Amino acid sequence: MLDPRLISSGEKASVGVCAPAARLWPDFLIGQEKSPVRVLLVDDDEYMRRVIAQELLSDLRIQLEGQADSVREGRRLLATHTFDVLMVELQLGDEMGFELIAEARRLHRNSEVIVISSLEDDAHVLRAFELGAMGYLLKNAWLQSFADAVLHVVNGGAAITPRLTRRLLHRLNYHPRESFGDDASPSPPPRPPSRDTTLTPRESEVLRFVASGYVSAEIGAKLGITGQTVNVHIKSIYKKLHVHSRAQAVNYAVHTGLI
Repeated sequence: MLDPRLISSGEKASVGVCAPAARLWPDFLIGQEKSPVRVLLVDDDEYMRRVIAQELLSDLRIQLEGQADSVREGRRLLATHTFDVLMVELQLGDEMGFELIAEARRLHRNSEVIVISSLEDDAHVLRAFELGAMGYLLKNAWLQSFADAVLHVVNGGAAITPRLTRRLLHRLNYHPRESFGDDASPSPPPRPPSRDTTLTPRESEVLRFVASGYVSAEIGAKLGITGQTVNVHIKSIYKKLHVHSRAQAVNYAVHTGLI
């Protein structure tokens, strides 16, 4: 055994301690140092906005394109910047952030939206998802990464604070036919597609990969197209089948023989 007195202070720090492994990030996923994910951040809580911005700026796979503290300034960002992900607080000083979610989805159909909020009642959460958000992060939650959330959604996934996910799943398990929230009215069932609905060969290919559990970037790598192009096909599939999620699309396609 080595005599501790013969080891320098720098060597002492390294003895028995493994350097952290470099994080695996395959080159087929969206979000690379040479082509970072572009993010807009809208939050009127200056302290929280600074915390989130600092985390995003520390990740070379993400580029923070702009920040705003109101719906008005957020609209200006949406109109003047190209972006991949909008991160938005729901409770803004001038209006509710729902306005920005809807506008982002209208102006930039291939973009993704992540809500960052202290509101965790089911009515607000479901409204955000109905408008097209793919993430919902609670500000007071532990063990979550804003940077990871951005990278998840641009690669075909979703980002939801675990505590919130658990509660929503609990309600789905025990109240599958009831609406979420005490004051929310039940959502109408999705309109069934017409009998002559067909998918293009490429859309069918994409949906088969979705059914197998692949994310957009992986599907793109297999088909020789970009992950964003895959998302365009997926949105077209949603429109044709009148569904709002990958699970609904796969479920319908399997039961009707489309795939």
